[in-house]
Amino acid sequence: MTLNSLQVKEKALSLGFHQVGIASANVDNELERDRLQTWLTLGYHADMAWMTNPKRLDIRACMSEVRSVICVALNYYTPYQHPQGKEYGKISRYGWGRDYHKVLHKKLKTFSQWLESRGEDIQTRYYADTGPIADKVWAQRAGIGWIAKNGNVISRKYGSWIFLGEILTNLMLEPDTPHTEHCGTCKRCIDACPTGAIAQPFVVDANRCIAYHTIENRAEKLPESIIPDLSGWIAGCDICQDVCPWNQRFATKTDIGDFEPYPDNLAPKLQEIAQMTQEEWDEKFRGSALRRIKLAMWQRNARANLDK
Repeated sequence: MTLNSLQVKEKALSLGFHQVGIASANVDNELERDRLQTWLTLGYHADMAWMTNPKRLDIRACMSEVRSVICVALNYYTPYQHPQGKEYGKISRYGWGRDYHKVLHKKLKTFSQWLESRGEDIQTRYYADTGPIADKVWAQRAGIGWIAKNGNVISRKYGSWIFLGEILTNLMLEPDTPHTEHCGTCKRCIDACPTGAIAQPFVVDANRCIAYHTIENRAEKLPESIIPDLSGWIAGCDICQDVCPWNQRFATKTDIGDFEPYPDNLAPKLQEIAQMTQEEWDEKFRGSALRRIKLAMWQRNARANLDK
């Protein structure tokens, strides 16, 4: 059986994906290669060594037979606000509910199995922030949205409150038109970042990013240059997204129950986080993407806010 792009997209939407687009794997990536290499040379990836994986620039290194990349997006926005009191810690919206990897993987697995069932020779491989895929680049190529000045992908339908996934396949599918960029002259994300992590439009320096330091930095102490601007953040940071006009205008409540916040994640008390035990950590973050932040890091982040 031969599948066309319309059939593939209809199936994706029927599985609950909020957006779907298709990109040809046969594209020139010289511009992206040069941009990534410059970013790496400047050391803006900090300690994220996986960003240097050469597969990131060659989709065929992930699947040699790939001809099309099916890109999908899930809206995860819920209309709750971050706590304002100094006794509270702030957690990025992406981590309020169930681990998005689990949600995406379940849908992508079902989607991939359906694709492969349409023909004996159909091959697939799926990813959801779990492999050396330049997911934002592919999302823009597939028409999902555009890479914004703060490095996030913005969708006209949902703003930047989206999780991305990809299915690589040997099917030859009609590609969508790549999305155009619509940040214009806006600099709200750049001006709002308290640590100046957006070094220039479309270029983020992880060394100055609160999200990087609270999630990825494994050091015993946070940099002294970051601590004064934490403002309660203990897991990620949503500042550049919260001020984005596209988010303020197009944020739409998700219909995925798994992304509803766990109650304890909306307004955790810093003192309680600083004193959290291993058993409490394991129970509190079961089934959460926030397990990436180990207990010692949670305690470190909370103490850094308390000791300011």
